[in-house]
Amino acid sequence: MSATQNLTGSIAANTVQKWLRTWYRDEHVPDAIDLEVVRQMLPGTPYGTGVREIKAPMVLDVDSCEGMLVRNPEDTAEWGIFYNGSASPERRRFTIAHELGHFILHRGWQQSFNCDKESVYSGIDTIRAIEREADDFASNLLMPGDLLRDWISNQRIDLRVLSGIAKRFQVSFEALCIRFIKFTTQRAILVYWDNGYVKYEWRSSSAVKTRAKIRRNGDPAEPPPDTLAVDASITQEWDGTEMSAAIWCPEEAQHMKLREFKHTFGARDRVLTLLLLESAEPRSWDRSWQDEESFDSFDQFASNGQLPVR
Repeated sequence: MSATQNLTGSIAANTVQKWLRTWYRDEHVPDAIDLEVVRQMLPGTPYGTGVREIKAPMVLDVDSCEGMLVRNPEDTAEWGIFYNGSASPERRRFTIAHELGHFILHRGWQQSFNCDKESVYSGIDTIRAIEREADDFASNLLMPGDLLRDWISNQRIDLRVLSGIAKRFQVSFEALCIRFIKFTTQRAILVYWDNGYVKYEWRSSSAVKTRAKIRRNGDPAEPPPDTLAVDASITQEWDGTEMSAAIWCPEEAQHMKLREFKHTFGARDRVLTLLLLESAEPRSWDRSWQDEESFDSFDQFASNGQLPVR
C-alpha cells in the first residue's frame, strides 16, 4: 500500500477530509461525516491501492467484539467491516471509523483485525499501538479539529454546549468531552469515575503547563469532599457550580476558582466530571511539567482492563 511509515491517524484523517471536500465539490461537507461516502471513496484513492471494494458494514452479534476488518480470503481486492449490533448508534459510527483507520494504516500488516475487548487493552505494545492509531484516525475524522476549535471559541463552555456539539458530530458525549480537552485553550480537566473511583483523568495542555491536577486521596482515588462528584444526590450539573480550585487541585491558590460540571450516566455507576479552572500563567521558572508523563485515558483503561466509551 502507499501509506508510509510516517502516516499517522491524524494525517490520514485530515487527508480524507480534504478528499471529502473535493467529493462534495461546491456542497457543504456535513458536520456529521457520512461514513458511507468515505467507505465508497477510499478504494479509488491512494489509500486504497490494490483494493476494489470495501463491503458495506454488517452486524456481528458477538458481545465481546466491538468491530472487525477482514480481507476476503477468496478475493484479496475485497475487504469487509463488521460492528457490534448492540452498540449505540454513536458507538457504531466510531467503530466503523476505527476499522476504516485500520484499513488505511495497517492492512498491509495482516489480513484481519478483531477489535474485541482483549485486543484493545492487550499488553502487547504492537497491538495497543495500532488500536491507538485507529482511534486517533476515528477521532480526527468524526470530530475535525478545525470545526471543533471554531465552535468552542468565544463562547462560555458548559455541558449543554458540549452536548450540542456531540449531537452535531453524531458522536458520544464522552468522546466529544475528551476531544474538547485536547483542543481547548482553557485550563480544563476531565475525570471519569466508575463506581466512585477514578478511571481516567484528561488534562488540557494549559492545565498541564500550570501543573493543575486533581487531588489524589488513594489508589484508586475517590472524589474529594465538598464536591459535586462525591454528592450522590446530585446526578446532573450542566451549568457548572463555582468553588475554590484548591478543593480539587491542591497546588492551586485559595483565591483561584473553578467551575465543576457533572454528568451521571443512566446506570448511575459512571460519572463524568469536567473542571474549568480560572486562567493562570505558567511559572516562568518552572519547566518540570515537561518531564511529566501525560495522563492518557487509553493507557489508564489498558492498565485496568477497560476502555472508555468512544
